[in-house]
Amino acid sequence: MAGICCGVVGEGETPTPIEPSSRPSARRSIDLLPLKYIADVAIPPPKNPRKRQKLDRCGSSATENPRDCENAVENRESETVEVVSIPICPKLSSKVVEECPRYGVTSVCGRRRDMEDSVSLRPLFCQEDGSQEQNGFHFFAVFDGHGCSHVATMCKERLHEIVKEEIGEAKENLEWESMMKKCFARMDEEVHQWTKTNQSPSMCRCELQTPHCDAVGSTAVVAIVTPEKIIIANCGDSRAVLCRNNVAVPLSDDHKPDRPDELLRIEDAGGRVIYWDGPRVLGVLAMSRAIGDYYLKPYVISEPEVTVTERSDEDECLILASDGLWDTVQNDTACKVVRMCLNAPKPASESPGRDLAADCSDKACSDASILLTKLALVRQSSDNVSVVVVDLRRDQRQQQTGLIN
Repeated sequence: MAGICCGVVGEGETPTPIEPSSRPSARRSIDLLPLKYIADVAIPPPKNPRKRQKLDRCGSSATENPRDCENAVENRESETVEVVSIPICPKLSSKVVEECPRYGVTSVCGRRRDMEDSVSLRPLFCQEDGSQEQNGFHFFAVFDGHGCSHVATMCKERLHEIVKEEIGEAKENLEWESMMKKCFARMDEEVHQWTKTNQSPSMCRCELQTPHCDAVGSTAVVAIVTPEKIIIANCGDSRAVLCRNNVAVPLSDDHKPDRPDELLRIEDAGGRVIYWDGPRVLGVLAMSRAIGDYYLKPYVISEPEVTVTERSDEDECLILASDGLWDTVQNDTACKVVRMCLNAPKPASESPGRDLAADCSDKACSDASILLTKLALVRQSSDNVSVVVVDLRRDQRQQQTGLIN
């Protein structure tokens, strides 16, 4: 990403200025494409702490630029753009590691002024302290905000907790479709309550523009991966695609206002779809379902469409991404890019005894998410781009970790 990015942004941090290059071509390259790279993964601290200026947390200063807060995704300790290996479940037993999928994530502001996407990665999110039950449930989600970033951020912080509560109440009788619809309804209600009270820990852009933040919302595509199933709940125009046996299998259908069933639902509720730079609900919103957006209800609803897919030994990977990717990259192309990274040969410099389960699969997923993001930007995507890649090659991972004799 070093060729297209100008800095790494952490939560509450302002980007460190890049030293101007003596070569005019390098300066022009930076001026033409002022992108921010945001990786929602743990990054080790730099070797020389003096190279990084210590900054206060977001909102601690009244003079702090609010755009820096909006563009932040996570508090990170490095400013070096690099491919990051994500350590997964290092303290768990072999059985749990076998069930814990590898993943990689990349999220960039792109050509937009503000970063409004959020990504949630919660492996083993249902596991209680000291308990080994339900330790095969993993939560991955991409939230694409519009109007401001606070709805997407609230979904990132709360939706997995709501799902965990509902799973705990259902225990063994998991009706995934009805349960996920209930979770999204609860999340939508929490956003509504926040909108009415308008109690924000820090000033955000929407509060400066509207008194009650009614014109703010977020899409949500959520994946719950279990040892037997892949549950997808989608609300909006983000998308989930499964790569199975070299074939791209879409697990969600974009909620666009001109989709025939969505168009009929909007008109039955008394609304209209007006074509203004594409189909939009009342000529405003380019999607027909979202969390938030109370000024457009009941035409825009928060009810997700839920699919439950049985896992197969032919499953290769799962891709979750915002429409910043899918607007320019087809499902088949995305799957080819990810398969290329997952099937890449091990570098010759690696020693034979290296723990492949700890870093090889993670690096491959990170490489895939970065390549997909670069591809979307090269194809002139004008939106924020967030990509999550989950490795589902269960048998190969077991062989690498020595779990299969």
